[in-house]
Amino acid sequence: MTPALAPLVRQVAAVTAAPLVSGTQADQSQEAAIKQVIQRGNDEQAQAIAARDPSAMADTSTPDHYQELVRINQDLLDHGVTSIALVKLEWGPISVNGTTATATTYETWSTTYSDGTTEQSRDRNDYTLVLDQGTWKIRSDNQPDAGSPAPGAPGVPESDQPSPAGAPPAGSSISRNWAGYTATGGTFTAVSGTWTVPQPTAGGAAGIDATWVGIGGVQSRDLIQAGTQETQTGSGRVVDTAWIEMLPQASHSVPLAVHPGDSVTVSITEAGTDTWQIAFTNNTTGQTYQQTEHYASSRSSAEWVEEAPSSRRGVAPLDDFGTVQFSNGSAVKDGQTVTIAGAGARPITMATVGDQPLAIPSALGSDGASFSVTRTAVPAGLERGGSPFPGRFPFGG
Repeated sequence: MTPALAPLVRQVAAVTAAPLVSGTQADQSQEAAIKQVIQRGNDEQAQAIAARDPSAMADTSTPDHYQELVRINQDLLDHGVTSIALVKLEWGPISVNGTTATATTYETWSTTYSDGTTEQSRDRNDYTLVLDQGTWKIRSDNQPDAGSPAPGAPGVPESDQPSPAGAPPAGSSISRNWAGYTATGGTFTAVSGTWTVPQPTAGGAAGIDATWVGIGGVQSRDLIQAGTQETQTGSGRVVDTAWIEMLPQASHSVPLAVHPGDSVTVSITEAGTDTWQIAFTNNTTGQTYQQTEHYASSRSSAEWVEEAPSSRRGVAPLDDFGTVQFSNGSAVKDGQTVTIAGAGARPITMATVGDQPLAIPSALGSDGASFSVTRTAVPAGLERGGSPFPGRFPFGG
């Protein structure tokens, strides 16, 4: 959903040439004011983590960005971060265009986890600010160099020999956060699938999983996806959510109630140029939801995926979701409606950085449109160091 992604914390990024910016160079007083609000905003985020109170961040951000920061900080705390600190702040171009400004920084952050370990990372941040009653406020903060390679690139094909029971299917590739099937080699204008919302094991460790269908993202940076997500807290509480995401924007929940055991059908269909109809049906309750989104897609792939959502810090802990059953998987490829098999989809197995399988897809059923993904007994913690695939990080709900 991962994301990709909704930004979480600063990740190491390869710093290249400074980005092009529009507008005019800021004068000294404007530049000083913009630098001050960015510096203060960063300090306030660190203070909010330390105090477990996000209110300190409100005065330097627009309301929408403040709510995003609240979600980011809560995700950090939920995944074992105890403190963050800005170690070094380097400045790139600052530009002003009327009541809007852009600023580029190169920030080095130190992150401390509950197990006592620390990380230090440096990346580029592109800020957008707006003038609000004479005061600059941060509207967005993007890390353009922190993207991950396309999902298909780092996959390691397994042997095409028949697979033993419980092993990844023949031809499976390895991912750090995806398990399921992906299809490429054509133009995809629709995708659909049905699955049963999983029930995480009672008393299991805190974690998260997401089930979705999507278009794009395997051989490109774009990805439009929609599905359901389960979050299990340390106390054993499970929260289920239906959501939509269009990279690089953060995911957002939709008003469709889902529960473990519900049968859910999700479809994404191109309705016009850069226009997509996203439809949810809870087959168990009869509730439906539809939404039209505007998004420029490469239409280069289709996916049916069980995911461990990822952040810019890495892949979140995967809960023990058991087995997820997919059925009625289809896509429109080059103008023709096809099954998962008809789309030429290939399996992907989710594995740790040591290549121990975490979630394994089955072979496709005889109908070419069904399969399952089964969680293994391998424990999964936060896989630091980033995800090899784009993905989404859990929103606050």
